[in-house]
Amino acid sequence: MAEWAIYPSLAGRSVFVTGGGSGIGASIVAAFCAQRSKVAFVDIDEEASEATVRAIAEQGHAPPLFIPCDLRDIDRLRASIAEAAAANGPITVLVNNAARDDRHSIEEVTPEYWRERMALNLDHQFFAAQAVFPMMKEAGGGAIVNMGSVSWMIGQGNMPGYTTAKSAIMGLTRALARDMGPYNIRVTSVAPGWIMTERQIRLWLTPEGEKELMARQCLKRKLQPEDIARVVLFLAADDSAAMTNQTYIVDGGWV
Repeated sequence: MAEWAIYPSLAGRSVFVTGGGSGIGASIVAAFCAQRSKVAFVDIDEEASEATVRAIAEQGHAPPLFIPCDLRDIDRLRASIAEAAAANGPITVLVNNAARDDRHSIEEVTPEYWRERMALNLDHQFFAAQAVFPMMKEAGGGAIVNMGSVSWMIGQGNMPGYTTAKSAIMGLTRALARDMGPYNIRVTSVAPGWIMTERQIRLWLTPEGEKELMARQCLKRKLQPEDIARVVLFLAADDSAAMTNQTYIVDGGWV
């Protein structure tokens, strides 16, 4: 973090992150904690989340508030947001990060599985934004950062439910930005490329895939979760006060 920018506007700000227990989400949580924000996050993986809290505390930062939550349960999500606001103050930064990119073929998808893909990758982003909207209006503004993906832009196969949900996030971002803009609430989205989280390396990275990635990216290095966290910090800070209604691609020049 010593080489990262410091954003004074983020100090003391109440931040809520979904899917903050591991991967990109954990990096985002740690980055906000290093900015001295008041951070709360939800995740379904309690073991990984508790490890993230310990790691941040060991770095000398105020530890974030972890709230166990299955984001498919919207009532539980709403209660978690209320709990975070009660602990840290009205939420003025929301990072809708949580998602699962499980592979699936066209033939195996049932109506129930399709709905679950939407619940895991899309629905909670809207309902989290809906829940923080009154807080941000009362506070005089805020920032929402939705996490998309370049998977649908590059035409990636073998997960139509995931790519459909992720493509919808661009439309959701623009709709929310238009309706929330009069209240000084900015809504943007970030579309990561292939980020080398532990899950991606363990499940999907192969020598063939890495070779293709290095051939297609302009930047010839593997992208890390911190590459996404840095962009999220900027979009949440007042330094980007005139930026809204857009999707920002962070993929090393793949698309």
